Amino acid sequence: MSQHITSESAATGPDLTHPDPPRPDPTGDGADPTEVRLTELRRRIRGGIHVPGDPAYPTAGFNVAVTRNPWAVVDVCDARDVADVVAVAGVTATTVAVAATGHGGTDVGDGSILVRTAALDRCEVDPVSATARVGAGVRWQTVIEQAARHGLAPLCGSAPGVGVAGLISGGGIGPLVRTFGATADHVRSIEVVTGDGMLARATPEDHTDLFWGLRGGKATLGLITECVIDLFPLSEIVGGALYFDAADAPEVLTAWQRWCADMPRSASTSLALLRLPDLPGVPRPLAGRATIAVRFACVEDLGTATNILAPMRAVATPLIDTVGMLPYPAIGAIHADPVEPIPSHDDGTLLSDLPDEALEVLLRHAGPDVRTPLLMVELRLLGGAYAEEPRVAGALSHRRASHNLHAVGVLAGPGAASVRTATDALLADMSAWACGRLPNFTASSDPAVIRSCYDDPTADRLARLAREFDPRGVLAVGQVMR
Repeated sequence: MSQHITSESAATGPDLTHPDPPRPDPTGDGADPTEVRLTELRRRIRGGIHVPGDPAYPTAGFNVAVTRNPWAVVDVCDARDVADVVAVAGVTATTVAVAATGHGGTDVGDGSILVRTAALDRCEVDPVSATARVGAGVRWQTVIEQAARHGLAPLCGSAPGVGVAGLISGGGIGPLVRTFGATADHVRSIEVVTGDGMLARATPEDHTDLFWGLRGGKATLGLITECVIDLFPLSEIVGGALYFDAADAPEVLTAWQRWCADMPRSASTSLALLRLPDLPGVPRPLAGRATIAVRFACVEDLGTATNILAPMRAVATPLIDTVGMLPYPAIGAIHADPVEPIPSHDDGTLLSDLPDEALEVLLRHAGPDVRTPLLMVELRLLGGAYAEEPRVAGALSHRRASHNLHAVGVLAGPGAASVRTATDALLADMSAWACGRLPNFTASSDPAVIRSCYDDPTADRLARLAREFDPRGVLAVGQVMR
């Protein structure tokens, strides 16, 4: 196993030295492959190693519908452990999957080792450089709260409970995407273990292919162990949501479409057709009924933001209006995504346009008079800073898309069996305006779906780099480009 570590990484990052190179593949001499793998892992790994039946083995994540049955789970202590897991996998014909917070939506089979990165929990804010050094096991809410002490904020996604590394590797389309661009556009450096076991610190100047591919290419090239991200001078924004009765959906949807045409880049918005269950924690005006929500986030002062939002407040009387000054640590309230594990299925597509005909399709599938098992059908407005080429290019593609369409259903109750069918039917009927996907907005690991997350030059480059950095296919599991 080679080691390519910059002098800066060796000085400031974790101890990434490897005195113990991997042994030749021992599985061809008649030994039991599983026992050989376990022996080699136990010889090298400092973290916990768990097999089926062990108390610490259970692998259920946030999406409890995802099946994870790896032959072993490794709770890594540091980047060295990650590299050693990859090294063992490389000489024993095993694949490696990764989980931080468990929000990933792809299955892990019994031919894989599951690396859990919860112990990689370093989170250090540098207010002078306005950056944060963040381990792969850290959730966005932790970064938000530590940065807020200095009047700074990271570009998180809509759900601050997800992991930092997973969001960055898929691009990162957050509540302020039109103002600042994608989360992956604001990364200074990434420490990674590649599929061939190399330990590297990728920056715009060093290991540039890795720095390009890790920001949008998921785990195609390697497993992120730590990154340094930009922080912004934000302590509060104007944010929240307007919730309307579903009977107003046709008018709200049309008004939102027109309103978005003149949206300044200082504001971002999404619209969601919702069917929230009647459960504790769901606001009573929204529980057990169909509603439509207009989410809004703006970095202007309250007066300016109020004027921007005024056309939507005038469409109908909201059931709930939560838009106002919002401390940045409460940014998750804008989308109010679930915080407890649920069994769910989701998929999505980017749209090149949102004409009136597309609105009619949406209403046929999720309008007020439709019985659907889908919990949410969301349109997220793109454009603004997202549509601009970032300072340093990455693998995130399809930046000219106008909207992202995302559908989510709960795989429980009487409608569970029809969730996938309803999702597929919606996307099929919206295909006239489809122009690719975002990797963090689909649960699929189908190769054709993953390829659609990238334009052709990006997909081809990722596949070529995968052959270079992962020649044995150690990382060929889940949402990776091959």
